[in-house]
Amino acid sequence: MAGRGYGPIIGDGLWSNNQALVAMLGLCPLLAVTTTATNGLGMGLATTTVLVLSNATISLIRNLVRPEVRLPVFVLVIASFVTAVELSMQALLYELYLVLGLFIPLIVTNCAIIGRAEAFASKTSLDRAVVDGLAMGIGFTLVLVGLGALRELLGQGTLFYQAHLLLGDAARGFSLTLGDDFQGALLAILPPGAFIGLGMLIALKNIIDKRVQRARKARAGQRQPVSDPAPEPAPETAPRPVAS
Repeated sequence: MAGRGYGPIIGDGLWSNNQALVAMLGLCPLLAVTTTATNGLGMGLATTTVLVLSNATISLIRNLVRPEVRLPVFVLVIASFVTAVELSMQALLYELYLVLGLFIPLIVTNCAIIGRAEAFASKTSLDRAVVDGLAMGIGFTLVLVGLGALRELLGQGTLFYQAHLLLGDAARGFSLTLGDDFQGALLAILPPGAFIGLGMLIALKNIIDKRVQRARKARAGQRQPVSDPAPEPAPETAPRPVAS
């Protein structure tokens, strides 16, 4: 664990071990708040902040916490940072805080955060714990934004609607629309649409992984030297009978 480079850690967080598409963790906020890309981005940034701060803190105190009480301590650390993030959003991004509602404090119960604390941060150095938290958080955020954008486009015909709730008044012009006459699919913004959209993203990732794997096998086969075929053995001839 200690000798692992940053590259594999980042690759795991963004793709290979993405907490939403592979580990299937944190599905409650993933499915509930992704009615728009803005909501997904806001929840993703909050989750990433908690992941990075909790990973860093747990890595620093890992040698001070007895194994018998490590999980309660980890939950206490995570809950402290979730409370700080919730109060910050309530003070700075109040309208977005009202939209996300209960799902901000529910970050405490996000299995992705406690899972990274137990499986990685508590067993490695500070720098790697921070990189892991950042990579896992960004990977989770990308799925939130992607699913939110998909559902928003299909359901409402908009993209980054109400972006000013997160990015300020300067982002009022960021919203894109497919036209006032667009007839959206109501299913996309309902809970079943969230499951269908997530299934489509998982299927897309699996297709990409299989194609990459086949391409690697093909390149590996081309690099193997072609050996000369072994000479065929000469056919055996039956001995001639000796005339008496």
